[in-house]
Amino acid sequence: MKEPGAVVIECGGVGYKCLATMNTLRMVPAVGEKTMLYTHMLVREDAVELCGFADRSELNCFKLLMNISGVGAKSAIAVLSEFTPEQMAVAVSSGDSKSLTRAAGVGNKLAQRIVLELKDKVKNIAPVMAASVAAAPVIMPDGNISKAIGALAVLGYSPDEVTPFMTNIDPNLPVEKIIGETLKAIGKK
Repeated sequence: MKEPGAVVIECGGVGYKCLATMNTLRMVPAVGEKTMLYTHMLVREDAVELCGFADRSELNCFKLLMNISGVGAKSAIAVLSEFTPEQMAVAVSSGDSKSLTRAAGVGNKLAQRIVLELKDKVKNIAPVMAASVAAAPVIMPDGNISKAIGALAVLGYSPDEVTPFMTNIDPNLPVEKIIGETLKAIGKK
């Protein structure tokens, strides 16, 4: 059963209400058909809630957002309802906090905080990227491919995980397309 902002998934005869993004709700099939969601349990003093996501990249992105001061479940879901994880990663990697304000409940200050804190995470991953490239015989690509690798790092993917999936992707494609193609390839694995 779908309702605005949530979906009920039956498992073993028990229905579990999961808060969900609009992107996830679009992917959930009709009532009665089988589906699977990646979940995250939120435990608070007054409630225990499940959040459900159609794919791992959306779940990873949600977890990253939840670690930012001032971002709660509702704000994180609002951001991921407005943007796919790929679009959010591109906005963060390019420093575009203004576009993040399109999400309900996200003002300028919160959007700037999201960009600032997630960019820092990408910077922390950058030395690991350089070390793994130095250790491996693979050469780190330039341009849009390297930007896509950085954006995917924001989503929790290491360069070693994503680089093999990028070998057949045209490096002249826009960063968003490269990220999308890479995530599709990872999903098929």
